[in-house]
Amino acid sequence: MKRRDFFARTSDGLLGAAFAHLFTNDLLAADAPPGLSPPYNLKPKNGHLPARAKSVIQLFMNGGPSQMDLFDPKPLLRKYDGQPFPGNIESLGNSNPTDIGVVMGGQYEFQRHGESGMWMADPLPHLAKMADDICLVNSMWTDHPNHDNALYKIHSGRLFMGYPTLGAWSVYGLGSENQNLPAYVVLNDPLGLPKNGTRNWTSGFLPPTFQGTPLRPTGSPLLNLKSQFEEPDAVTESARGLLRQLDEIHRRERPHEPNLDARIESYELAGRMQLSAGEALDLGKESEITKSLYGIGEKETDSYGRRCLLARRLVERGVRFVQIFLEEQPWDSHADLGDNHRAICRRTDKPVAGLLRDLKQRGLLDSTLVLWGGEFGRTPTTQKVGGSYTGRDHNMQAFTTMMAGGGIRGGTTFGKTDDFGHAVVENPVSVHDFHATVLHLLGLHHQKLFYMRSGLEERLTGVEEPRVVTEILA
Repeated sequence: MKRRDFFARTSDGLLGAAFAHLFTNDLLAADAPPGLSPPYNLKPKNGHLPARAKSVIQLFMNGGPSQMDLFDPKPLLRKYDGQPFPGNIESLGNSNPTDIGVVMGGQYEFQRHGESGMWMADPLPHLAKMADDICLVNSMWTDHPNHDNALYKIHSGRLFMGYPTLGAWSVYGLGSENQNLPAYVVLNDPLGLPKNGTRNWTSGFLPPTFQGTPLRPTGSPLLNLKSQFEEPDAVTESARGLLRQLDEIHRRERPHEPNLDARIESYELAGRMQLSAGEALDLGKESEITKSLYGIGEKETDSYGRRCLLARRLVERGVRFVQIFLEEQPWDSHADLGDNHRAICRRTDKPVAGLLRDLKQRGLLDSTLVLWGGEFGRTPTTQKVGGSYTGRDHNMQAFTTMMAGGGIRGGTTFGKTDDFGHAVVENPVSVHDFHATVLHLLGLHHQKLFYMRSGLEERLTGVEEPRVVTEILA
């Protein structure tokens, strides 16, 4: 062999090996961190550090609750009520400055509650009784004043669509303790989908296996759980065994197809759910005392109470992540804030407090992280809507998030805003800090939880270096 031919063939071999390595990475779409390797399924996985929480219930308050009216009282707002804002009016919101009205005083009365002396407004009488079990983070801030982008941020850590949500990252990293139920469940409002719809629980570029599974808000949460006809168990198991073999043959002939893998996983999960999901979703098995705790049977609280109780039953059975949404964005009170916020509190306050109390008395609160909050807060001034000034605009510079259970220090109020509740002035907590803290409580390190995409390490917390908010941990 001539020298030229030898090196030509050698370069082909080396180049081929290099291309094979690169293409394999692209085809597999991931070079998972330790403990996370293909195939991507929902089997339980070990985290990176000791976990304080096994599961998460996120009570998402879409629309932007007003922090200064519910959790962060500002006496100066009352003093300046009806007067022009004394600061820089252009920094207040995303409205035209000509539409910004005057300072609006707090809409409700505040009292201190519990041994911690936590401030809580009077539309939240039931949550107020749980003050020593919750933590209020009054110093949250985000990057965008518009709903769409702020929702993407709070759910996925990015301002744009197409990225995996916190729930998807959680089940990607940890799987699920119960293989007969979805790992990531979404409970929507019968009145409609939230703003941004299904993008609030997308798996983004992660395999579809990790996306949220919405349950029906009315009637049976899942259809076709029971077989249309009776047959011996041995026949059923034999048929399922044959189907699994055929699926595996089909999968082997089409490697590196995450959509196919997800669909097969879904069919297999559907088969397993026929054995246990009916029992898990049957609220009729709960006592009347428990139902009353959630406000089930009462006109205003029945719907949200049912979903909160269902969330407890799901995490009790090993589901990793449950989200409860309201319709569209009811907290978005640009007008009539006083009446609007009180009405939403009447729908949600008793069910949320009931959930916390029920988890606690069952010994589940220590292992269940409960999150309450929206995508941003409200401004200290009014906004012109239809010729009137009775509501507040969006405020990305400060808002409140409530956390409880799962390693959180109860009775804690963390962070501080200025005298008007407009901007954070002490202990700021970014959305990425919030996400890093949630992952930490689940036993996941935000730097070690990543997914290789086109040669880049993608993370929930992006390329920034957030911090775990250790001050609020028990």
